[in-house]
Parts: sequence; structure tokens; C-alpha cells
Amino acid sequence: MSTHISVPPQQLLERILTLEIVRVTERAAVSAARLRGHGNEKAADQAAVDAMRRELNKMPIEGTIVIGEGERDEAPMLFIGEKVGINAGPQVDIAVDPLEGTTLCAKNMPGAIATMAMADGGTLLHAPDVYMEKIAIGPGYDKNVSDLDASPDENIRRLAKAKGVQPSAITALVLERPRHADIIAAIRSTGAAVRLITDGDVAGVIHTADTENTGVDIYMGTGGAPEGVLAAAALRCIGGQMQCRLILDTEEKRDRARKMGVTHPKMIYGIEDMVKGDCLFAATGVTDGSLLSGVKFRKDGLIETETVVMRSVTGTVRMIKAEHRQLEKFHLD
Repeated sequence: MSTHISVPPQQLLERILTLEIVRVTERAAVSAARLRGHGNEKAADQAAVDAMRRELNKMPIEGTIVIGEGERDEAPMLFIGEKVGINAGPQVDIAVDPLEGTTLCAKNMPGAIATMAMADGGTLLHAPDVYMEKIAIGPGYDKNVSDLDASPDENIRRLAKAKGVQPSAITALVLERPRHADIIAAIRSTGAAVRLITDGDVAGVIHTADTENTGVDIYMGTGGAPEGVLAAAALRCIGGQMQCRLILDTEEKRDRARKMGVTHPKMIYGIEDMVKGDCLFAATGVTDGSLLSGVKFRKDGLIETETVVMRSVTGTVRMIKAEHRQLEKFHLD
């Protein structure tokens, strides 16, 4: 649990914002869900972005997008640095992924979600849109059980020892990418199982925090840095360990990182480095998945959504199943 988190009173987010961010991810999920299975990733993503931005701009906050759809010159909306909210209320950092798993949504495959995190202003890592090495495990282990610099097989053996089981009882979650062939081979060499996912590593990391229900013990591999910060926000709320390092393998990437305040390009970030204060995290299912049910458009005209929302300072996790009757709020033409 997250009872170890101590945050100065002036850095506590107003708890009323917990429900406000649920509305934001619900709107994005419903808009994207209308384009499930249509094979158009860009249109589904744009629908989610438009809906999320519209709702964020109704919130009683002075918000800054620190993890968004890209840098100002490459994203028309929800770009890094964009101001959102009604410009009244607390100053907050916001990380968004309006549609995590654009391919999953376009193909109507499991696991697409709309997700965001909010934290006190200046407390979220400003990460450029580059790749990031990641390793994550759930709560309840001593520090340094997993280590980003250790080999995959060594990490499996350490985790098995900490759990008091054989490596063959461990399941690792890995994004199915050619670049991960060596990691997958090393994990399997220990006798451990590998569960491959095609997309969606925010949900993938969250799975490690609920091994009883998901069967996932550890997450390994490289994925997007924005998704890494969002996943860190979730683990900040529910417990777990995560280590990440930005992959800044070109001068251009190092320049971009420097402009965002990254002074140590090879630094290993823990959860507390990526999310320093109180934070809120929400995700709404777009397609059915192991984390959340997808949006349902019922024959009687109602829309059903399922959302998980978490707050770090209390460790509270709420699962919100909603029936929406006032459909105008979704701006569905």
C-alpha cells in the first residue's frame, strides 16, 4: 500500500479532482470506442484527443501538459507545454495518453484504454517522446530485488528467490517486438514463462501490482517514455517498484531531453523520481481487456463505461462502472 507516502499539505491535490479526471478518461474512451475495428488508428486517436482536451478545459485547474501527444511542433492538441483548464484552481502537471493501444482499438483487439495522470505542479517527470528501458514488479518486495542493470535471467532468479518459488513459477510480461528477442530468450532460459502483449505497456506495468488476479510477476523491456511516466503514476498509487532509463542514443534526442530539464542522460529513474508528490491516475477501458471492460453501446441507447481511478496519498483505488444517459456530453454527432 501507499501509506508510506508523505506529502506536504500544500502539495495535496484536492480530492474532488478524483471524480473530475474520471470524466476526462470516460469521454476519451467513448469517442475512441465508436471507431473500434474501423482500421483507422489516426481517426480513433484524434477522436480521443478531441474529447479529452474538451473535458480538461472544463476543469477547475491551472493545468500544464507535461506528457502529451508530442512536442508543440508535431502535435496540434495536448502538446507538451499546452495549458488546460479554466485557469483557476490548483497548478497541476498532467500526463495523458488519450488512446493507449491505437492499433488495438483500430483492430478491436483487447486492452485499449484512455488514460491520464495528474500531479501537483512541477512534480511529474518531463520526459521527451523517446524510448525508455523499463523493469517493474509489484508491491511487497525489498528494495533492489529487481535491477535495470542486471540481466533478464538474473532478475527472474532474484524475484523467484524473493517470492520463495522456483523461476518456473514466475511470469514475465514483455511487449512483442523484434528488439526484445534476446530478453525473451533469457527469461525463458530460466524456466520462467513469458506473456507477450502487442501493445499497451501502461496496463502491462499495472498488471504487476495485482499478480493474484493477472498472473504477471514482472514487466521488462523498452517502450515509450510517456507511457513509463503514466505507469509510474499508477504504481505510486498502488505500490510496486519500477526502474526506467531514457534511451537517448542520438544528439538530437539528447538535445530534446536537455531542453526538458534532463541533466543526466543515463540516470535510472525510480517511481519517486518520475512522480514526486501526490498524484491521481485514471484509465477507462476502450476495448475489453484484463484490466478493464470496454465501452458498451447498449440497444436501449445507454452507454456503459468502466474506469479505475487511484490516488497516491491515500492508496485508494476505485473501480467505477457507469451508465450514461445524457449522451449529449459525449458530442457524438
